[in-house]
Amino acid sequence: MNDEASEGGEDTEVMQQETVPLPTLSKKTKQPKECFLIQPRETKEDTTKTRKRRKKKITDVLAKSEPKPGTPADLQKLMKDYYSSNRSVIELEELNLPDSCFLKANDLTHSLSSYLKEICPKWVKLRKNHSEKKAVLMLIICSSAIRALELIRSMTAFRGDSKVMKLFAKHIKVQEQVKLLEKRVVHLGVGTPGRIKELTKQGGLNLNPLKFLVFDWNWRDQKLRRMMDIPEIRKEVFELLEMGVLNLCKSESLKLGLF
Repeated sequence: MNDEASEGGEDTEVMQQETVPLPTLSKKTKQPKECFLIQPRETKEDTTKTRKRRKKKITDVLAKSEPKPGTPADLQKLMKDYYSSNRSVIELEELNLPDSCFLKANDLTHSLSSYLKEICPKWVKLRKNHSEKKAVLMLIICSSAIRALELIRSMTAFRGDSKVMKLFAKHIKVQEQVKLLEKRVVHLGVGTPGRIKELTKQGGLNLNPLKFLVFDWNWRDQKLRRMMDIPEIRKEVFELLEMGVLNLCKSESLKLGLF
């Protein structure tokens, strides 16, 4: 009996060993997901959001910083930086403008009318003596057509009966502006450097009688950029200056103002 029982026990143990299934790898089991942590990929939207956040931080810093009025030294430095790559040392020195060609800069306390009255107290007399067509006595240069319209509206107290002309590209063709300048006497021109440069190239605007050139220097757009912070505008300004403006400044027949 004992032998039979022991034999039966051994058979039972053998059966149990045989019936215990060995762990097998299921084809459905996805090993990488169980074994590895996969980092989520950064999408374009996430990158864009990060960039937007960074830009916003820079803007916030600029917004909190105290505005500093522009000075003649700022313009001189920008000119040197712009021309330094393709001009010799001697040529760069020739670009230096005498202090006498600069008018008093806006200290950020002026409206446009009050600033123009300060730098040009004899405007009424100048205006009455001006009778030359295709020329203006004063040019105000800004960054956009919308800003030009704002400036024209804000100078009512200064301009009086002066004839003012919009000198920008929006909705106005160059040929139309050339014809207007040929037909009538204009005292004040307000516009963008690109269009003023084009009018000068085409002979529609003669810069020689110009007495005052005022830059809308301190105003900032929605992105807190001044006009000279915008590369395209800066390029067009310096190209315009080379079209006789620098020589007029050196001869002291033209004065520069930074509003």
